[in-house]
Amino acid sequence: MTFIENLLFPISLYAALACGLLGGLFFAFSNFVMNALSRIAPASGIAAMQSVNITVLNPLFLLLFLGTAVVCAALAVFAIFRWQQPYAGWLLAGGLSYLAGGFLVTMGFNVPLNNALAVVDPSKPESSQVWQNYLSVWTSWNHVRTLCCLLASALFIIAAWRHA
Repeated sequence: MTFIENLLFPISLYAALACGLLGGLFFAFSNFVMNALSRIAPASGIAAMQSVNITVLNPLFLLLFLGTAVVCAALAVFAIFRWQQPYAGWLLAGGLSYLAGGFLVTMGFNVPLNNALAVVDPSKPESSQVWQNYLSVWTSWNHVRTLCCLLASALFIIAAWRHA
């Protein structure tokens, strides 16, 4: 085994745990956070979500979110060059699941929605309609990234098992 192949198990384990952790975080938003915010006055919901969107931009979360993208991309590329190995397809599928469904969905849909919400004045009457649309669209995309992160976690676990 090469040096890189010796690192495959711990790197795959990291990817599985990180994707699972992110999937769990997103699951919490899909399952109860957004539902709870939808039950309070729109101005309060908007203000709360604006605060969440500012607070989430911290070094620990960004390291987890962006670091996982780098690791998943590296594992996907590694899988292509080791395609004959029994774990390669699982690694590639896990990497693509996170990159497409976790990372790109976040950057392409959830972040732009968050940026649009950031400039909404919660005290304005029209903010209520913006909030209702945000709740629906943001949560739908959050369901996608939840499922894709959890799927990626499972695929990386299978890859690690197939490598062992």
